[in-house]
Amino acid sequence: MAAGRTRPAAWRHRSEGRAVTDVVPAAKAVAVVELGLRACTAYDRPDAAARLTAARTALADPVLHVVVAGEFKQGKSSLVNALVGATVCPVDDDVATAIPTYVRHGEQPEAALLGEPESTPQKIQIADVRRYVVEGSESRPEITGVEVRIPRKILAGGLVLVDTPGVGGLSSPHAAASLAAVSMADAVIFVTGAAQELTRSEVDFLQRARSLCPVVVCVLTKTDFYPSWRQIRDLNEQHLTTHCPVPLMPVSSTLRSRAVKAGDTGLNTESGFTHLVKFLNDQVGGSAADRLAADAAAEVLALCDQLDAHFEAERTALADPEAAERVVRDLTDVKARVDALKSAAAKWNLTLADGIADLTADIDHDLRARIRTIIAEADTTIEDSDPADTWPEMEPWLQARVAEELLDNYDLLRRRSGELSERVGRHFLEASSALTARLAVHDPTPLAAVDDFQHKIDLKRMRLAKQAMVALKNAYGGALMFIILGSLVGVSLGPIGIGIGLVMGHRGLREEKKRQVQKRRAEARNAIRRYCDEVTFAASKDSRDTLRRVQRQLRDHYSGLAEELNRTNAQALASASEAAKRTQQDRQQRLKDVDAELTRVRQLRQRALEVIG
Repeated sequence: MAAGRTRPAAWRHRSEGRAVTDVVPAAKAVAVVELGLRACTAYDRPDAAARLTAARTALADPVLHVVVAGEFKQGKSSLVNALVGATVCPVDDDVATAIPTYVRHGEQPEAALLGEPESTPQKIQIADVRRYVVEGSESRPEITGVEVRIPRKILAGGLVLVDTPGVGGLSSPHAAASLAAVSMADAVIFVTGAAQELTRSEVDFLQRARSLCPVVVCVLTKTDFYPSWRQIRDLNEQHLTTHCPVPLMPVSSTLRSRAVKAGDTGLNTESGFTHLVKFLNDQVGGSAADRLAADAAAEVLALCDQLDAHFEAERTALADPEAAERVVRDLTDVKARVDALKSAAAKWNLTLADGIADLTADIDHDLRARIRTIIAEADTTIEDSDPADTWPEMEPWLQARVAEELLDNYDLLRRRSGELSERVGRHFLEASSALTARLAVHDPTPLAAVDDFQHKIDLKRMRLAKQAMVALKNAYGGALMFIILGSLVGVSLGPIGIGIGLVMGHRGLREEKKRQVQKRRAEARNAIRRYCDEVTFAASKDSRDTLRRVQRQLRDHYSGLAEELNRTNAQALASASEAAKRTQQDRQQRLKDVDAELTRVRQLRQRALEVIG
């Protein structure tokens, strides 16, 4: 706003109200953001209002993904159903979950098929969910998941439960896909049954999940079915304490379902779900709400810093007319530095451009090195065996290895992107006091769920009839050759010629088998290389696209901050210049107004600090 204007009465009255202390952090943050938006309107700061509006939107509609993972037939779907008190995930002793099911809040029960991120969900009847979710059903390659929306209080705060397919061991494609989902989750519920203690592969998966997600809990299911579940619990606690210190919670989905239907609080407590629900509320919902509230409050603090700098410059010019020229001179110098901060030659901008170029090359090189290692391992296996015997095991092994390496490559991308973001932020902060951005990296789950590949390998061995024909052909040719040779020199070979023919036939059959094995090996190598080439091509494009999104995100964020600093400095410069021209009486009156403005801005700052705690 203009230097001589005072704020609208609505902004003044609301900002001077008593701070609310008996509301949750998210509600306090919303109130502070609303005050910040009113301040943006009063002080003519639409640039800052855009960021505060985004923060308000995030507070109003948080999304908290909790991935439910574990081996096949451990009770993951039953656990999700028991948590929400409804049968939303198909449960059957004979079939297993084939694709993820996303259970979230909705005003009315409804379901939809999910495809690629850009595609529109296809609505289906809730009764038809089973047809697409379970193994051997109507699932199609283009369907990546099923979303189910139901009106439940536990989901109303933005909680999304993700029921994943069974892990099937850490080296399986399902495990890689689950770990990719884990890397984007807010929390992980790892499900293991009370039939036996944790296996080595389950502990390995938990260790990997814990490195990717900050909140992990292990849930021991089917405690109502196995009388010795307490012994299994004690063994699992020892394993977790030694290898992966995460909480362990025994539960019974059957008891929980009965308790929900009967409204029996005692039975609900006995089921163990009260501890799990409390864990989700405290560790997931509470931490996410605190993080969103802190982010929103930080945006308000950034606004307060800029407004405070604006009014402090004007106040200095008003309080000391002799210093007005110095203030204007200093602000002019700041303007030059801010202009430099906005230029392509700014240090943060150069760091970003060079960092993205280096990171793109490093990620591509890392991916190609990993794929070359896989191909070398496959070549060794093929050379030592006959693809006719080993290909049924080779195919799933290859998919699992590729999925695992893709996930490791993504981990490198995410880690290096975070480091680059921090480095760019430090360079920007050297010239400003703005806040750094929260980096969002592309979801790698679709890449980790590697599709089956089509090979064109003739894996059929020679049938007995064909082997006999090859042997006879070589035997006949060998016998005929020696009989003719004997007749030319006048020697009759007789039965010896037949024996020679049999030897030649056996040798020819052996060479033909060897030739066919070599052919199968060559075809297997070619099939593996074609598959790896396709994967490398798709993964390289995805990583490049992800890094371009990261670059645009960081560039737009810091360019926006630089523009805000420029606007703040321009307003302060205009106010200081006008203050130098005021009469003594006008300066005294305006000084009172500026002091009042600074008081209100600092009250807003204090409320934002209270949200952060």
